[in-house]
Formats: sequence, structure tokens, C-alpha cells
Amino acid sequence: MKHRIVVLGAGYAGAFAAGNLARRLSPADTEITVVNAEPDFVERMRLHQLAIGQDLTFRRLSDVFAGTGVRLRLARVTGVDPERGTVAVTDEDGDDELAYDTLLHALGSSVAHHGVPGAAEYAFDVTGRSAALRLRERLAGLGEGGTVLVVGEGLTGIETATEFAESRPDLSVALAARGEPGAWLSPKARRHLRRAFDRLGITVHEHTGVEAVEPARAIAADGTSLPADVTVWAAGFAVHPIAAASGLEVTGSGRIVVDRTMRSVSHPDVYAAGDCVYALGDNGRPLPMSCASAGFTTMQATAAIIARLTGGEVPTVGLKYYGNHISLGRRDAIFQMVDGDARSTSWYLGGRTAARLKAGVLRGAGWSVAHPTYGMPRRRRRLTTAPERAGVRAAA
Repeated sequence: MKHRIVVLGAGYAGAFAAGNLARRLSPADTEITVVNAEPDFVERMRLHQLAIGQDLTFRRLSDVFAGTGVRLRLARVTGVDPERGTVAVTDEDGDDELAYDTLLHALGSSVAHHGVPGAAEYAFDVTGRSAALRLRERLAGLGEGGTVLVVGEGLTGIETATEFAESRPDLSVALAARGEPGAWLSPKARRHLRRAFDRLGITVHEHTGVEAVEPARAIAADGTSLPADVTVWAAGFAVHPIAAASGLEVTGSGRIVVDRTMRSVSHPDVYAAGDCVYALGDNGRPLPMSCASAGFTTMQATAAIIARLTGGEVPTVGLKYYGNHISLGRRDAIFQMVDGDARSTSWYLGGRTAARLKAGVLRGAGWSVAHPTYGMPRRRRRLTTAPERAGVRAAA
């Protein structure tokens, strides 16, 4: 029986991981399956562009993995049983179960409403394609002078507000921030951000926590009413609850606790990558949820899986966070470098050059997913242990 590797999720982390495993492991004794609910690869970093009406091309996962040997299972993950080594899924044909010897959990994250009254019922978000399309339809129906309130001063909130204001100057766009938008940036970068807000006509409500969302407004903590025909919630992310429900060791927020190789500390045949993993960077601090972190943790997880299955020494992939890259519409951006303690340095890059760099990053991420194996090598590694018998778990 071949060693069964199951990858949960085909986002930036899962799609790259599946391709890398297929590229480096021999199909003679490994079987790689990717489970994903959507038939397409969704570029999450560009969903705010989709929401405002820009046309994006989605890659079919069946085309992405064609000829790689990776099996694609279009289904929704409903449960994981790490004691039995099984994944419960459901699709249009009903419920099913997949067995694994090695599991890579890369289900990512979704919007977190933090229990704010009305947020789940009335606010929109850009954390998934269906959510972005729902917002797109709503925004298309807004006429001149329509009001849009983006809640959240992080990267998603800033990128969403600036993209909307640039693409739809007929709308009145505002940003509600609990603190100061871009407070982590260097002073020069913060001034650049403020100029971008002013240039795009964005009203910024600093130190304004939103405590409730209603159909046509949001209510701040001090009782101030913020008019909003559309409220976009960008005030945080939550990981998929399946990891916590499965019995894996997780943090209070549900992120999977792993060792330096991205291996679950409670179940050695389970690895994690992307937003769902609680991994400490080289500076001893948890890596933030980001595409960059997904790249680092995925490279480490796949390298560890390959090394352990083929008898090699597990390499150490650098887990250093280099900085923030924030789009401010299509023609402006900020790239802020950070030091070893994740504090902003005095140097930053802004303007069209930074925007072109960000566009290149997005194209590169999309290309890497569209070419998951980078061309198959002539020789791929064989496992050092005999194929597992049915029902017998893989050796660590």
C-alpha cells in the first residue's frame, strides 16, 4: 500500500505544498490527495479587487494539478480523526471518509466577527470568493454618494478602503480604526499612508472601535453613529474550527501548535502550514497570518515531511518576517521593512515603484500555484520504509 498524504486546503499554502510533495516524492510509493471545497484556486490577496468590480481570472485546480499525479478531491472537510487517521468530507454525493498516513492541515482562516452584534448579519467581508462576490453585487447597486465603511486598521482594511476609493470615486469611503491605521509603520511610511487617504478622499475615524453593526450604520463604542450603506468587516481573522474539534493541540484561538518543523506537538503524523499554524519565527515571536508566513511554513512542513519519509536530515527553513507590503489602490503602495524583532525600520519604499513590486509579488504567487511542480524532475525520492499496510499508521 502506498503512503497516503492528504493535504487539506488548496490555497497558497496547500496548493504549493501538494505540488512540492509531488515534485520530490516518487509516485511509486506515495499517493497525494488535495481536498478543497472550491474548484478554483482563489487569490485571496486580490479579493478586495474582485469585490469592487475588477475582473480576475481564476485557475481551475483540475488544470493546476493535471499531469502532476496529485489527486484533487472537491469536497468540504467536516472533521478530522487523528487517532484513526481519517478525514471526514462531504460533497454533492454525500458524506465520505479519507484515510491518511501523513496529513498536512492548510485550511487557512475566515472572517472573525468577535461577537459584535449585527456584524455577522449585516457586514460584508473579503475573506472568500463567495463573500467577495456578494459584496461586489451590493456595491454595484450603490449609486453616487453611497457610503461604505471599512472596519479594521490592519492590512486588509487599508487595502480594501484604498482600492474601493480609487475604483469608485463616486462613493464616500470611510475607515474605522480602533487605534491609528498603520501604527506599526515607520513615521515616514505613516505620513505616506495619511497622504494616500487624503488623496483618495477617505475619511478616517481613529480610535473608534465599532460595537454594533446595523443595516445602514455602525455604532462606535462612544455611541457615535457612523453612516454606512455598506459595512465591510476587516477587523480580524479566525482559523477553521476543525483543528480544535479534532483533538489536536491548539492555542486559545484554535491555531495548531507545532514544533520547529511544523509538526503537530500532539500528533506526529499531522503537519500544519499557513494561517492555521501557531509557529514561532526566528525571533521567538509567533508568525503573523500572512501570505509570506504561509510560504515559510509550507516550505518547512514539506521539507520535513520529505526528509522523514526518505530518511534524510530535516532541514531548517528560515522563519523570518521581512516586512509589510500594502497596496494603496493600483498605483500606490508601501513596502515597510522590519528588523529582527519585527519592529519597523526607518527605511520604506512607497509610490509607483512599491506598487509595481507588489504587483510582481501577486503575479509570482499566482504563477507558483499555476505551476505547482515547476516541471517534474527526472528522479524523485523513494521512501526508505516499506509501503504501509492498510490500517497501519505511517512511521514517524
